[in-house]
Amino acid sequence: MRILYWGFFHLIQFTIFISVAASTTVDAFTGTYGINYGRIADNIPSPEKVVQLLRAAKIRNVRIYDFDHTVLQAFGGTGLELVVGLPNGYVSDMSANADHAMNWVKDNVQSFLPDTRIVGIAVGNEVLGNSDNQDIWGDLLGAVENIYNATKQLHLDDVVQISTAHSSAVFNNSYPPSSCTFKDNLMQYMKPLLKFFSQIGSPFCLNAYPFLAYMSDPQNIDLNYTLFLETSGIYDPKTDLHYDNMLDAQIDAAYAALEDMGFRKMEVIVTETGWASHGDQNEAVATAQNARIYNYNLRKRLALRKGTPLRPKIMARAYVFALFNEDLKPGPTSERNYGLFNANGSISYDIGFHGLKSSASALSLLSIEDIGVQGWSSPYSSIFTACTVALFLLLRL
Repeated sequence: MRILYWGFFHLIQFTIFISVAASTTVDAFTGTYGINYGRIADNIPSPEKVVQLLRAAKIRNVRIYDFDHTVLQAFGGTGLELVVGLPNGYVSDMSANADHAMNWVKDNVQSFLPDTRIVGIAVGNEVLGNSDNQDIWGDLLGAVENIYNATKQLHLDDVVQISTAHSSAVFNNSYPPSSCTFKDNLMQYMKPLLKFFSQIGSPFCLNAYPFLAYMSDPQNIDLNYTLFLETSGIYDPKTDLHYDNMLDAQIDAAYAALEDMGFRKMEVIVTETGWASHGDQNEAVATAQNARIYNYNLRKRLALRKGTPLRPKIMARAYVFALFNEDLKPGPTSERNYGLFNANGSISYDIGFHGLKSSASALSLLSIEDIGVQGWSSPYSSIFTACTVALFLLLRL
């Protein structure tokens, strides 16, 4: 009996060692589903309440657009995995001064680890292709390099992934998907950026909105195609592939552009996607019904844990935009109505999540199905499973 116990003890030790060793590869996204936590609002819940909301919804992967310390502190000890943002206003300074980049990483990332699970830094947002940001196009790569080098010097490069998100404005024509290429005027910035990301193992991050694509050409785009509903879809004659939803086509358009540039192996991750639940008079499809359909079907699509037609072996992964309606955002009414939740923490519409509840229910145990679908699978869940199995076998002896 003692020999058997000793053997099982070493089996558990070995399983823990293998699982932890496997976790050293940087991956800022566990599972397939995440959410953007924007805070351009004066009426949303406190970060502590947001943590309760996220845990009740069993959403583990979270992106923020800055590095607010109250948020970083609130996420401490929660197990939620956080990508922090370096706003566009910091890009030029970080590019010009490596010491500033080092200090920023020390103050806003290293000082919160490991209690707060910061797994990524997004350097800028939709910098390239945006004419409003043209003055910093040439600074993006330098900022990315200096932030990465700071993480490397601090021995955080195997913990924190460096990336930047792009809008569809970086592409030429993306229909059909196989025809997509990067815009000529961005080549001098995009190619060296992609080369660096390829060297450090970072993905191509894409903000993809079928809602906006439909709004730009409603006469020629089938609404059902954008909402994951029954449709004839589109056919790409070059690849002989059929698409039954626009999001898959947008992802594969990015893969086609990357392949054209020589980066066929780079993964595409959708860092923003969503549908507005309310809009102006010229935004007729911005309704709660369409938003519910899109976001519900998006969850179902991602829960399949499958790839796209062009990259069937690479699981599609996406962060939905956004957690809350943000009442202070500028622009059309739709910009203030992407939230899955209202400012008071109640659901905007029902896609299977629950609003804020008591702390007891918010911290309820996760089901095995939830663990797989919502991203609560990690090397540590493997450890838990192995230990549970070993204990069960011991009790049977």
